[in-house]
Amino acid sequence: MARTNTGLAYPDRFYAAASYAGFGGSPNSANKDVASKFSNEVALILYALYQQATVGPCNVPKPSPWSPVEQGKWKSWQQLGNMVSAEAMRLFVKILEEEDPGWYSRTSNSVESVRDVQMNHNSNGEPIIENGNSFAETKTISAENGSLMEAQDKDIVLEGLGPVVVYDQWVSPPIKGQRPKARYEHGAAVVQDKMYIYGGNHNGRYLSDVNVLDLRSWTWSKVEASIESKSEESPSPVNIAPCAGHSLIPWENKLLSIAGHTKDPSETIQIKAFDLQTVTWSILKTYGKAPVSRGGQSVTLVGSTLVIFGGQDAKRTLLNDLHILDLETMTWDDFDAVGVPPSPRSDHAAAVHAERYLLIFGGGSHATCFNDLHVLDLQAMEWSRPTQQGEIPSPRAGHAGVTVGENWFIVGGGDNKSGASETVVLNMSTLVWSVVTSVEGRVPLASEGLSLVVGSISGEDILVSFGGYNGRYNNEVNVLKPSHKSTLQSKIMEAPIPDSVSAVQNATNPTRDLESDFEVGQEGKIREIVMDNTDSEHMKSKGEETSELIIATLKAEKEELESSLNKEKLQSLQLKEELTQAETRNTDLYKELQSIRGQLAAEQSRCFKLEVDVAELRQKLQTMETLQKELELLQRQKAASEQASLNAKQRQGSGGVWGWLAGSPPQNADDA
Repeated sequence: MARTNTGLAYPDRFYAAASYAGFGGSPNSANKDVASKFSNEVALILYALYQQATVGPCNVPKPSPWSPVEQGKWKSWQQLGNMVSAEAMRLFVKILEEEDPGWYSRTSNSVESVRDVQMNHNSNGEPIIENGNSFAETKTISAENGSLMEAQDKDIVLEGLGPVVVYDQWVSPPIKGQRPKARYEHGAAVVQDKMYIYGGNHNGRYLSDVNVLDLRSWTWSKVEASIESKSEESPSPVNIAPCAGHSLIPWENKLLSIAGHTKDPSETIQIKAFDLQTVTWSILKTYGKAPVSRGGQSVTLVGSTLVIFGGQDAKRTLLNDLHILDLETMTWDDFDAVGVPPSPRSDHAAAVHAERYLLIFGGGSHATCFNDLHVLDLQAMEWSRPTQQGEIPSPRAGHAGVTVGENWFIVGGGDNKSGASETVVLNMSTLVWSVVTSVEGRVPLASEGLSLVVGSISGEDILVSFGGYNGRYNNEVNVLKPSHKSTLQSKIMEAPIPDSVSAVQNATNPTRDLESDFEVGQEGKIREIVMDNTDSEHMKSKGEETSELIIATLKAEKEELESSLNKEKLQSLQLKEELTQAETRNTDLYKELQSIRGQLAAEQSRCFKLEVDVAELRQKLQTMETLQKELELLQRQKAASEQASLNAKQRQGSGGVWGWLAGSPPQNADDA
């Protein structure tokens, strides 16, 4: 072992400078730090040199021409050619010292004054122990030019953890407070360094409690939530039923609980909101045709919309339908995307890449589990099934996933026989899988129905898992700090990238706003770079000319993008105005419809009365016809009687005259 002070020798001085500049940490926080400390041009140069020093010469496929930012970064990195890693390190530190001469004095307060550097590579991969102290393994990174450089993996101390935590390994932090009841199929979300747990399943019983874990002190506490007595839409009391298999999404100052299995399921999906300020539950009213109620679905936040896919309804029917909920208007839409969708499934994982591509991995049916990967282009609304590369995970369901930059970490799950022991990561740009770490035995990390969230400690990302079921219900917390190497492109460049993967990579790099690219992503999210070699005046002047040319190009592209953005904003305002007008027309039409319905009801009532009157008149008419027939009969009888009487009188008168003439004596009426 040789001792070096933190004066510092290379490559330690380079890593200290890179850490100070904002590289190697959280993708989002890194770019914010770089953009806030340096000008755009300097940030570009530092990015190029950092890539050259840690990855080597640029040999990634050329991005699509419709992605000017990515294409510019590719050109700039490639301009460094075969510059050796040591030279790139030296230039990185020199430029940093020119821009910020006091950087080392400020960073020395947060680094160790003395560091042990392992001169010989430990081929066994075990920690190096000296004087009772444990140091992380020295890793060897292969560079394109054939040289080797040794880099010391940093150990980090998480606040409140006490023990030292190494990269890419799961550890159990010292938990304080009353742990929640063991469970699985619960919902989890992080808001302001606090992990909220809601609901879940324990011994077949659905839960409704809310618990929170402070990620700084690692202390559990239970939230005594209340329920709104009445909602805005309904005067009846709000019923917040215990549930499991739901999704918990942070939105504004609320936590949204979407769908889930309940004892008495509703017909359609309910959106429950937990207000973090008032600590109250409510049910949000939605518009449009809501999807059928379900559990085990995936819910992904894309901008201000929720994308819901699959799951299993209350009748245990597996689903593969797609629905979108606009959180600004709370309106449901269902889409029939083209292409072949994933087969019906539940308990899968979903993630969004570049705010455009929805990835679906794994899940299960009643008979089997899957390890297929499907991609939905949310702009073209088209399904595809790209080729996966690397160490493809085994089939599983009930796993959990989170994204860190362009990397999608998958933990847990199982295939109804055993739990998945490996923690895997997918680079969503290249679709290459790799294994981060593995666990042994029946442990909570190899469980189904566990939760996984991303937290941040001291500006660095951590993965936090909770709960799960692997033969028993768990309530343990485990933490993993992903190393910066697990997110570098060098890890996926160890083997040539097939053309099919390259095509997917180019297809998954959409054009974005130029300024927003300074705030998202890790390596490769700062703008393009220029080379500056202070040892050679010729190279320096050439780099300055290249820099000016690139800056001019960037300005032109920026103006074009700003113009496009203004057009999109104008179109958005027009669409909003049209939507407002449509809503107004809809309101007027609804009022008119209600008026017509009232008139129709009055007409129906009048028609009913007329039908009654007609029936009565028909009865009277029938009675009159009967009387008319009787009257005619009496008239005929009367006429016949009068005729008979007249005939009788005539006969009587005729007989009397002739009898008198004949000498017969008249007869009395009684005799006749």
